[in-house]
Amino acid sequence: MIREQNFSKGPIFGPLVRFALPILLALFLQTMYGAVDMMVVGQFATAADVSAVSTASWLMQLVTSLVVGIAVGTTVLLGRKLGEGNAAESGKIVGASIALFGFLGIALTVAMELLAVPLVKLMQTPPEAVGAAVAYMRICSAGTVFIVAYNVLGSVFRGIGNSRIPLMAVAFACVFNIAGDYLLVGVFKMAAAGAAIATVAAQALSVLLSLLIIRRQKLPFALCKSDVKADPARMGAVLRLGFPIALQDVLVGISFLAITAIVNTLGVTISAGVGVAEKLCGFIMLVPSAFSQAMSAFVAQNMGAKEPGRARRGLVYGIAASLAVGVVMGYFTFFHGNLLAGIFVSGKDPAVIAAAAEYLKAYAIDCLFVSFLFCLIGYFNGCGKTTFVMLQGIIGAFGVRVPVSFFMSKRSPVSLFHIGLATPCSSVVQILLCGAYFLLLAHAAKQDTWDMEKRQSA
Repeated sequence: MIREQNFSKGPIFGPLVRFALPILLALFLQTMYGAVDMMVVGQFATAADVSAVSTASWLMQLVTSLVVGIAVGTTVLLGRKLGEGNAAESGKIVGASIALFGFLGIALTVAMELLAVPLVKLMQTPPEAVGAAVAYMRICSAGTVFIVAYNVLGSVFRGIGNSRIPLMAVAFACVFNIAGDYLLVGVFKMAAAGAAIATVAAQALSVLLSLLIIRRQKLPFALCKSDVKADPARMGAVLRLGFPIALQDVLVGISFLAITAIVNTLGVTISAGVGVAEKLCGFIMLVPSAFSQAMSAFVAQNMGAKEPGRARRGLVYGIAASLAVGVVMGYFTFFHGNLLAGIFVSGKDPAVIAAAAEYLKAYAIDCLFVSFLFCLIGYFNGCGKTTFVMLQGIIGAFGVRVPVSFFMSKRSPVSLFHIGLATPCSSVVQILLCGAYFLLLAHAAKQDTWDMEKRQSA
């Protein structure tokens, strides 16, 4: 039987960390899909190919963000029902989610295939990188259905408190992706297109492995074929929770695409350097991202079990653990960014490495801020306050990040460090918004308690 984790009883810190660790490793390996593409292309191809993979990867990340955001709705709703002890409803929620994501996968595949060329051009991609970027994006778009399938399966496992099975699936796929990249890019010299083919094949294998595991083991709730249907009520419930998160993630992704477009106007070397830095940032932010996902499941179960105090204590523990790692990551990113960038780019491109290192210094500062921000976002997602999560994300992205990046790009001389400072500036504003909202919710909860006590004493 697939093991279920009950977060509403017993110790908090240990189970939370043990739950977050497989999520962290799975996110690490999932990030490796695009990172290995960048690494291998950087070693065996040109700066134009690196720029192409960077640009197209951001566009595909937009698709992934949409799927992951909606999938949080499944995780939260499933966790809540399990916290309430309602196993029967859990199966129906999963069935409706499968139908919902099936429709979504088909729609996204068609849309991305048709829009590949205009989107790449909209990104102000350097002319020498346009062809490779379009090829990479179209090949990856063909694998959108696998992105959708993997994330919906992962949302179910996290909802039941099992983060190990998604890790197993993505670990196997990542090994395959690395081997495929070196074969197609390093040996057959297929550059960006070869990297994309390897990525799609690896994603397909991760889904296949997950399905094989499900067939051989028993879920902690009943799931019948009749449950897999377009159920408007339950699909609507998933969307009400997940769509605000998805919209926020997509809009935040668009803000980073806007920054990429701004940077692309500065030349192929700077474009490639920032692309490398952004790939590294995917790894730098893994710990707070893992705790954010873990927090959503932890808080959802405790809210379902009427244990808000445990949920708040979990938030404190999550921030503390994330911050401890953030300090270390920030130090290495700020002072040794050139060494990190050298992993992705060969020594023949020192200008690209220098550009990446300069941009990374700003992200080193953000390592501290996101330790608070991501855990707060996970907490609010678990509480079902996804509309607020969406609003604060939009404010941070378009009220701070994009305007600051644009303003800094127009200053002379251009400093990638100053452009990169837009991200920690955005994080500070979002933390202030989250802190204010947390206090507002705490005050409202205290007022409800007082009102209840008055009614009981009357």
